[in-house]
Amino acid sequence: MNAQSAPPQPDQTAERDLARDLAEATPVMAQYFAAKARQPDALLFFRMGDFYELFFEDALTAGRAIGLAVAKRGKHAGEDIPMAGVPAHTAEAYLAKLIRLGFKVAVCEQMEDPAEAKKRGYKAVVHRDIVRVVTPGTITEDGLLDARGSNRLAAVAVRQGRAAVASVELSTGDVESLLVEREDLGAALGALRPSETLAADRLFADEIVSQALKTAGGALSPMASAMAEPGAAEARLKRLYGVETLDGFGDFAPAELSALGLLAAYIETTQAGKAPVLKAPRRGVESEFMAIDPATRWSLEIDRSQSGGREGCLLAAIDRTVTSGGARLLAARLSRPLVNPEAIDKRLDAVAHFLEDRPLRRDARDGLKGSGDMARALSRLALGRGGPRDLGALRQGLQAGLDLCERFRAAREPLNAPPAELAEALQAVSLDEGLKAFLVDLQGGLAEELPHLPRDGGFVSAGFREELDQARALRDDSRKVVAALEARLQAEAGAPLKVRHNAVLGYFLETTAKHAEPLMRAPLNVTFIHRQTLANQVRFTTVELADLDARIAQAAERALAMEVETFEAFRERARELAGPIQAAAEALARLDVASALAEWAEEAQAVRPEIDASRRFDVEGGRHPVVEAAVRREGEAFTPNDCRLDGSGEACARIAIVTGPNMAGKSTFLRQNALLAVLAQAGAFVPARKMRLGVVDRLFSRVGAGDDLAKGRSTFMTEMVETAAILTQATDRSFVVLDEIGRGTATYDGLAIAWACAEALHDVNKARTLFATHYHELARLEGRLAHVCNLSMRAKEWNGDLVFLHEAGPGAADRSYGVQVAKLAGVPGAVVARAREVLERLESTESSPARLDDLPLFAAAKPAPEPAGPSAADKALAELDPDEMTPRDALEALYRLKALLK
Repeated sequence: MNAQSAPPQPDQTAERDLARDLAEATPVMAQYFAAKARQPDALLFFRMGDFYELFFEDALTAGRAIGLAVAKRGKHAGEDIPMAGVPAHTAEAYLAKLIRLGFKVAVCEQMEDPAEAKKRGYKAVVHRDIVRVVTPGTITEDGLLDARGSNRLAAVAVRQGRAAVASVELSTGDVESLLVEREDLGAALGALRPSETLAADRLFADEIVSQALKTAGGALSPMASAMAEPGAAEARLKRLYGVETLDGFGDFAPAELSALGLLAAYIETTQAGKAPVLKAPRRGVESEFMAIDPATRWSLEIDRSQSGGREGCLLAAIDRTVTSGGARLLAARLSRPLVNPEAIDKRLDAVAHFLEDRPLRRDARDGLKGSGDMARALSRLALGRGGPRDLGALRQGLQAGLDLCERFRAAREPLNAPPAELAEALQAVSLDEGLKAFLVDLQGGLAEELPHLPRDGGFVSAGFREELDQARALRDDSRKVVAALEARLQAEAGAPLKVRHNAVLGYFLETTAKHAEPLMRAPLNVTFIHRQTLANQVRFTTVELADLDARIAQAAERALAMEVETFEAFRERARELAGPIQAAAEALARLDVASALAEWAEEAQAVRPEIDASRRFDVEGGRHPVVEAAVRREGEAFTPNDCRLDGSGEACARIAIVTGPNMAGKSTFLRQNALLAVLAQAGAFVPARKMRLGVVDRLFSRVGAGDDLAKGRSTFMTEMVETAAILTQATDRSFVVLDEIGRGTATYDGLAIAWACAEALHDVNKARTLFATHYHELARLEGRLAHVCNLSMRAKEWNGDLVFLHEAGPGAADRSYGVQVAKLAGVPGAVVARAREVLERLESTESSPARLDDLPLFAAAKPAPEPAGPSAADKALAELDPDEMTPRDALEALYRLKALLK
């Protein structure tokens, strides 16, 4: 096909459409079309006076999504223009709804006062421009954010066979990158739980990467592959940080540069050129954290319950933080537990210090409650979205840091200095000279009650700026100022002068014709300037009165302008001091987390775990932190249990086969021990009498099952996919909990799969494993494999009812008590009775054509073959009639039967 007949390219078509729209549009709608063309994928909030308006398809889309009323405004190209609007002062609430639904919103503001536009001509249009694009991963406003949750924007890139995940928390300035294997992308993204993820469009064709992106949650935003090229990405990153080289940040791999470059490009686009205050990118190491894949996170309900909310998850059960930053840091630590014993012990030392010193802990928590959220306040100020209350948050936080330092100094004992974790945090909040000077100015310059926006005024303290006080005095006390000037001028003139005001002359002096004569002669005529002569009065002015007139008229505007100027000066100083302010904010969060974990440890009677590099997992009297909290609220006690595993097999078994009745607590026992590992490696105390843990590099949990209809997977297929991931990724330092593997298929198929999985985990992966099952045949593995033991959840029958003891003890269970559980669940009595009858027959007969013990894999001892039919003795016995026999006949029959058996 030649060039003349080639179809137009999409960009060319869009340009022609835009040109046609602009040619046919009114000046205001031409502005709208130009702005919309810059952000075609976003809903456009177009500022018109006190409203943000949406037009055309945007109006219809928003109307359907959040119930906005859609009207019609004028015509374009002969068609009615759909229009929907939201008041500017409540726009944040509508933005929140749209963002939660996954929309992007471009905000187009009026960039000048309408009065300024009129100076250019009667038909001049107010200048408008897009000031930002609001997306799920780039929001910074308090009203749009969860104060206690993170809001990360992530980016994924793949180069030279390696994958990288970069993330930024725009509301706090945290940036990090992590180089991982492609197969571990899901676990890396699951730990971050990004609100929005960026990826080059070509990566969506990669099955492994695409699957990881889909399971990460949040919005997905494809980016042009060209933006992920390392060279261009490096240039954007340098521009974002304002540096000539990235050497000071570390040696980034090509995949990391690509991922960070995607973030930089997206920030440039969405923030309309405004530079956020970002920390230097922190390079994470894959081996630094415990790997937890998305299925395991869902199964264990670490930071979200399986229903998607906070209630019922581990984080909600232990969270005693009193600051927003502390809550976010605790969630991050639970999401990514450490694997370095020294780093873990450093966190545990801080918790222990607060646990041992209750008065210090109480004082610290009281001081932290009023510290505000400095990290997010600083981010909003840097992006030009902050207000006086954000400056107030900095004032609160910096002062709280100084107060905490003083509390620690007062409480310090010579032999009980704060551990390293706390000492480092206290150093960061002790404030250098620059921050102290800034705090002094904030305390002296900001009022106690602060408005939301700078334009509301009234936030600068009286006495901070003399010229501002004067302007306020003119604005608020103009009558007193005028009266004082009147009295002074009367004394100077020696005549009864009165200050008057009208719309034509403004302020002027008035007196009678008789008293005016001296004022019109030298030397007083130099001061008193004649303005107007009436029948009975003469009017004058003075330079001072004319200046006062102008100053009173402009006082309110000048006062507000000076307040805004003061705010901007504070804002710029905050930006210059961003580094130490961010460090202080992080330090306050660390202090909050340590004291909160100590508070929870005291409530839960938790103990410090012993962390080492062994392969041991020893728990005495362990308790499930979430379930225990729930049963305590009901006034009941939780039954603790022990668990001992050793990956090396030297001290005890590597794998425990857990059997027992339904509802006896097998799943709780499994999850409990997995969560204890998470808590311990996150740096928290654990609910147990004692715990020793050899660090876990990967945690796997396959407890509970559900189908995945969106992917065309049945419950059993989903189970097998998750099991395959465990068998291919678990190492000899991993911890695995498996529940009911193989239950979703035929009995023998399921049993065979479960048996083979247990053997693989024992012989190949060598991972510490809790393996719960109703296939009681698996109990035989204890005698077949070197490092396997049996555990069972105890239950007893009492007067026909089943009593669960919730105790884990050695040995295998003899039965599953399924019929008794059905009775407890309320299954109709007739059905239960029939089930019991069928069960008894099944247990008493050998009707199966293929018994388990016939299979070489499971055979413990080969049973004797069954007879083909009734024996001669059976037939003879059947022919006897005891009622017709004499004692002698019976004795003879007995001898005959005995002879037949020989």
